[in-house]
Amino acid sequence: MSAKAIGKQSSLQKAKGFKKSRTGMYVSIATSLFGVVGTVKRGKQARKEGDTLQLIDVAVSAAGIVTGVALLVRELRRLDAGDVLADD
Repeated sequence: MSAKAIGKQSSLQKAKGFKKSRTGMYVSIATSLFGVVGTVKRGKQARKEGDTLQLIDVAVSAAGIVTGVALLVRELRRLDAGDVLADD
């Protein structure tokens, strides 16, 4: 394996590690919550136009955001529960 391939592998492992870190979880939650802004705008527009199908799409998108944030919060709590130095 070349040094370049090993460097890519290392970068990939770091990215995967960041995603499972406390900071990575907070970034993921913030990103998910940022999606709420667009969903709310789409919902207001759909309500204004009386577009039922668009309102259903917004509701499904909102449910996905809520579920995603709930999963991330659960993972964050698991990280905290496994933290030996956490304050109880």
